[in-house]
Amino acid sequence: MEYTVAQIAELLSAEVQGDKNAVIKTVCKIEAGVENGLTFLSNPKYTPYIYETKATAAIVNKDFVPEKEVPCTLILVENSYMAFAKLLTFYSEQIKRRKNGISQHACIAPTAKIGKDVYIGEFVSVGENVEIGDGAQIYPHVFLGDNVKIGGGTTLNSGVKVYAECVVGSGCTIHAGTVIGADGFGFAPQQDGTFMKIPQIGNVVIEDGVEIGANTCIDRATMGSTIIHKNAKLDNLVQIATTLKSARTVRLRHRRVWPALLKSGKTVCSADRSESTGTLLLATMSLSGRSRGCCSPRKTAKSCSALQ
Repeated sequence: MEYTVAQIAELLSAEVQGDKNAVIKTVCKIEAGVENGLTFLSNPKYTPYIYETKATAAIVNKDFVPEKEVPCTLILVENSYMAFAKLLTFYSEQIKRRKNGISQHACIAPTAKIGKDVYIGEFVSVGENVEIGDGAQIYPHVFLGDNVKIGGGTTLNSGVKVYAECVVGSGCTIHAGTVIGADGFGFAPQQDGTFMKIPQIGNVVIEDGVEIGANTCIDRATMGSTIIHKNAKLDNLVQIATTLKSARTVRLRHRRVWPALLKSGKTVCSADRSESTGTLLLATMSLSGRSRGCCSPRKTAKSCSALQ
């Protein structure tokens, strides 16, 4: 990476205060700035660092008014956080090339349908009647059960398991170790105190543009589908219970999702705090299973009644 401030400003449709010819070779945190580094200021609590950073340039909001001299060049945008995200996306695309080709060590059923420009890595298992769309990236040790459908441009990172009959849309990213379509926790109590397993004959449907963090589990429905709607974002270690339908733009972080919740089509920003609704949506559980200063599932469901 080596660009001038002027080139970066053009990419971001930004204004420049300072040296337009300054060279940027890396990105950095504002409190750990380096020479030829580019940083950004979005959170007001980091404002003091803008006056002492060693970064060569900083992306800031247009309404930022310095209280004293700033040692770096300023790149002025409407939304510095979004601008920096756009820049990182551009940078990532430059350094990370998409792969092509199918490894000779992959195991692919003869009835599977593979699109154009698909990458399938070592020791991937592709079941009967699987469909993989154009440009998909299937990294080593991924398992795709029978009749699974993977949309075009979707990336499944190493170790992802997609059980039979499940559907993943286009442009999705699923990180390592995630399991999609395992049985929901369904057991019927018997008179003798034992439990009879309830077959889980539904599936999971993940719509377009979804990103799912590492080691997340999304259970298949008992009947019908567990649905993760378009553009939803899930963090690492999230458990999605059976037959849940997510909000259309939902961002969940490190939490167990209770099946009674998230039946809304509204936007939800966080599992433990919603910036858009101000409503606590999910019970926050520690690893020991005890609540940590938040609502129980029953109270949480009641607090969400307005969204249902």
